[in-house]
Amino acid sequence: MELSSTLLKILVCPLTKSSLIYDRDAGELISQVAGLAYPIRDGIPILLVDQARKINKNVYRELTQKVDYIDDSQKKD
Repeated sequence: MELSSTLLKILVCPLTKSSLIYDRDAGELISQVAGLAYPIRDGIPILLVDQARKINKNVYRELTQKVDYIDDSQKKD
């Protein structure tokens, strides 16, 4: 089950309230600000900090090359 772009535009990180990016391959929503990856299980985003895994913030640049959605405010030159 895919997440709709409308849903992705309104979801935010519960910790930082920042936008999330969707990594379809990993099945996760990524918060660059928090350095967390929230899982998506059975098409449902699990936006619980204790369920998220920590990610290396440097990995974010690599993710922007392959993600399906990124909020315009997160784009970096």
